[in-house]
Amino acid sequence: MNVSHVLYKANHLEEAVQEFRDRGFTVEYGSRKNPHNALIYFSEGPYIEILSKAPVSSVLLLLLRLIGQSKVADRFAHWKSVEEGFFGLCLETDKTDFVEEEEILKHHSQRFFKTKSSRTDPSNRPLRWALLFPHELQLPFMMTYFNIDPKPVAYVHPNGVRGIETITFGTDTRYFPIMADLCEDPVLQITDGRGVVEVLYHS
Repeated sequence: MNVSHVLYKANHLEEAVQEFRDRGFTVEYGSRKNPHNALIYFSEGPYIEILSKAPVSSVLLLLLRLIGQSKVADRFAHWKSVEEGFFGLCLETDKTDFVEEEEILKHHSQRFFKTKSSRTDPSNRPLRWALLFPHELQLPFMMTYFNIDPKPVAYVHPNGVRGIETITFGTDTRYFPIMADLCEDPVLQITDGRGVVEVLYHS
């Protein structure tokens, strides 16, 4: 797998979008109406997703707990409560399923939950993808790549940034072997320490 994107928690979505734009990034909202997120795409490599809250309702959170997926609900609760800044990571596969990833997680005795998602972006493109959430919150969640590639071609942001050079992701050392089995992306650097997420850009 490769790194899909890094999550950035915003206390106020509109304010965070404006802050990134003031820093010279091109930012687009996830949807035209009532967006819950915003994206900073690069032509190649990982992108940034800005969230002000978890993209699930309180009803869905309750349903997850009722069907025995409390760990997944806990992950979304963490997204809501975490402090502003970079905080989470998503890995991606270019396949349409998670067969290999499921085998890796089962080999390491890790449980998980799978679902599907979709949205229509501001360019009116119907994006669809599948998701896999490990029960262990110190492991990143995963997605299949979008059915339509939303990334711009040969794009350089107004500030000169072309992409993300490195992402440092912190987790307990006992999960290092799982991360090594899941992801070989040179962009990703693993460090000891839960909650550590740092991003360096390249021009």
